Amino acid sequence: MAAKSDYYDILGVSKEASGEEIKKAYRKQALEWHPDRHKDDKEAAEKRFKEINEAYQVLSDSQKKSAYDQYGHEAFTPGGGFSGQGSPFSQGGQYGPFTYHYSSSGGGSPFGNIDFGDPFDIFEQFFGSSPFGQTKQVPRYSLTIDFMEAVEGVTKEVEVGGKVRKIKIPAGIDEGSRINFGDFTLSVNIRPHDLFERDGSDIYLKFAIPYSLAALGGEVEVPTVDGGIKIRIRPGTQPGTMIRLRSKGVASPHGRGRGDEYVRLLINVPDRLSREQKKLIEEMEEAGL
Repeated sequence: MAAKSDYYDILGVSKEASGEEIKKAYRKQALEWHPDRHKDDKEAAEKRFKEINEAYQVLSDSQKKSAYDQYGHEAFTPGGGFSGQGSPFSQGGQYGPFTYHYSSSGGGSPFGNIDFGDPFDIFEQFFGSSPFGQTKQVPRYSLTIDFMEAVEGVTKEVEVGGKVRKIKIPAGIDEGSRINFGDFTLSVNIRPHDLFERDGSDIYLKFAIPYSLAALGGEVEVPTVDGGIKIRIRPGTQPGTMIRLRSKGVASPHGRGRGDEYVRLLINVPDRLSREQKKLIEEMEEAGL
């Protein structure tokens, strides 16, 4: 069996990384390796995505992280790193649009024989508030929604346990967030967007403008999650200039305002020029521009 990659290396963080740094690194890696972004080699992307989620599940939990730091991957294999009678077990499967997974334990090692389950089912802890005590079996489901559904919120009608349920996803929910519905827990995954990238409540957009607009300045309409908005381009704008659009990001699901949108300006260089355009550029070159 091939050796497993180091969890810190997978996320690109050091052992001294804070919880927020680990979460930020996870978001970046999960977005980069989401299978929807690698349709030409989806199998490899799914494998990498699973590794990223597995690493985050361990490193985002202080107890599991401590066990991993001490015992490495052996902490999560039967008889490795811990002693005691018995070990937790996990069960799972497929039902309707969901994948589901649940665990129960009756004492003993809280890390033995762990099954990380569905690679798209991100969860923060395996065994409730006390990993050494008896826990109630609670199914965990994962559901993938579109980028704009996560931004705006959406109500989904799905079948759970043979019953049709209406599930309300709040506006602003982030990748990997969990919603507790009492009799089950839902983990939400978000498909990438063609234009926007997201970091928490902030939106990032790369936007190309003509060279003439960058040189002379003017107005241009850029997309936001609320629709197009006109922004002012200053004369002499350089490639890579970042423009901040306040409160044009994602609303907080906890009602704490909205993030911002950051527009990074790129200069569009045409690959073909007419004779007149070529002549103008040659004249600019002669003028030292």
